[in-house]
Amino acid sequence: MGIKERKERERERRRQQIMVAAKRVFTDKGFSKATMEDIAKEAELSPGTIYLYFKNKDELYASLSLRILQYLVIRLEHVNAEPFTDAAQRLTALKDAMVDVYEFDPLILINMFHMQSSETLRNLSPDLLGQIEILSRKSLKAMANIFEDGIRNEMFIDKHPTAVADILWSLFSGIVLWETSKKIINDEKDFLKETFDTAFEIFSRGIMRH
Repeated sequence: MGIKERKERERERRRQQIMVAAKRVFTDKGFSKATMEDIAKEAELSPGTIYLYFKNKDELYASLSLRILQYLVIRLEHVNAEPFTDAAQRLTALKDAMVDVYEFDPLILINMFHMQSSETLRNLSPDLLGQIEILSRKSLKAMANIFEDGIRNEMFIDKHPTAVADILWSLFSGIVLWETSKKIINDEKDFLKETFDTAFEIFSRGIMRH
């Protein structure tokens, strides 16, 4: 391994070290109260070192969403690859994929939904924003492909597949954020899965051909 490769590997290792520390701090303190100094302390690095890798807290916060977007694309592509001949099976596989993405990392998924509806995106570097946009488009396209294939095989009603994917994603993100806010008031109640099951059942009845 050459010097350049070693430096790149070390840089990526340090970047991951910072992101792990940031996730701990955001979990403990929340985004608004967390500081770059808190993250530096958790990572056992100087604040100056943190800024060599991330220009601000928003960028560090947003970088955490890349991993879950990548996982979302993988899960949706798996659903696309399955040769389902039944509409209900296809929709069940899609629902399971979305729940799986939530369970993969609930905190980061919730943070990503908050980020998409805030000013955070305006504070990101062009490179990071570009990565988020590419993965977001890929995930939406993968979901739309599921509906497009179902429409082509006369499983689903003939509506624009991208619009249907947008509706389902909005439904999912809305339920996650709403149920999360309810849990802040009473953390003994967690009805996210039950609520999403009900919402998805209603959605499925509307999209399937009868």
